[in-house]
Amino acid sequence: MIIIEAQGLGKHYQKRPVLKCIDLQIRKGEVFGLIGPRGAGKTTLLRLLDLLDKPSKGEVYFAGVNVTSSERLRLQARRRMSFVSQKPIVFSGSVWDNIACSLKWRSEKTAVANKKVEAVLELVGMAEYATRKAKTLSGGEVQLIALARALVTEPDVLFLDEPTANLDPISAAKVEALLARLIQTRKMTIVMATHDMAQGQRLARRVGVLMDGELLQVGSPAEIFCSPVNKEIAEFVGVENILEGRVEGKNENLTTINVNGAVLETVTACEIGDSVWVTIRPEDITFARVKELTSARNVFRGKIKRVTTVGPLVRIEVDCGFPLLGVLTRKSAEDMALEPGKDIYASFKASAIHVIKRG
Repeated sequence: MIIIEAQGLGKHYQKRPVLKCIDLQIRKGEVFGLIGPRGAGKTTLLRLLDLLDKPSKGEVYFAGVNVTSSERLRLQARRRMSFVSQKPIVFSGSVWDNIACSLKWRSEKTAVANKKVEAVLELVGMAEYATRKAKTLSGGEVQLIALARALVTEPDVLFLDEPTANLDPISAAKVEALLARLIQTRKMTIVMATHDMAQGQRLARRVGVLMDGELLQVGSPAEIFCSPVNKEIAEFVGVENILEGRVEGKNENLTTINVNGAVLETVTACEIGDSVWVTIRPEDITFARVKELTSARNVFRGKIKRVTTVGPLVRIEVDCGFPLLGVLTRKSAEDMALEPGKDIYASFKASAIHVIKRG
């Protein structure tokens, strides 16, 4: 069931377009991650879907009903949603008062409201903070209280705008752990905006990429991170091997691509003569000090340019006539005695290459 749908949604401020013709469907019970750089329009889109703002053009449907123009229908739908902003506000008074206010505004009976507040405080692990002054809380604690305030109304849809952007690593981990628990136990619909690609990948089942006000790609995290539709998305999601090439030939199921004089074999729908971007994720590359028998279609001899240790992993930069970056475990790097200036063989399968046609 589609619970929220945007059709041709657009928003401009003082004639400056912020969102451009957004078409999007959110299914009931799914976690949808909206990723993109700062200033891409993520907050604006959340506020339109949450019916806090009205679009300049286009329509919003909630549970199949067009709620774009009718104030009565918008209010009815809004009461079934909750929104947690990037910098939530706490009111004067206790933590309990801050959470209970959402229910008071809805004229909830006191006995029922008290039970709901008590339950949600337990849920977010803040029961012992009930009588604390809300204004004395840390940033991470404020975010948990903001989540509790949003959850106490038992919304059908929870909107989250950069839920951990302003938190220290420990507080961010606590908030993310709570969200993961909610996703697993409550099966609620969550729409979350974040510029943290890894967070979107960890929490969301489906991801949309928003850039310059346009929704460029929607799919599973694996589709977005492994098969970006353009170079800009590839760069944003952290693909580090992005090579310029041209399709030279096709032989049955295989396509050959010339990259700076080297020939790569892959599978693609691109045609001979097409200019393309070739992307290869570092973890899909295998390294060896001597040429070995391998099922990989692509094997290149290169020279190590740089070796960098990052925690338990080692990043290796190799010149194969084209630049190539890979990752190994620290033990593998030590066993091969990798160091700059040494020769090495890099191999990767035809299926490890993703090809993007250049415009």
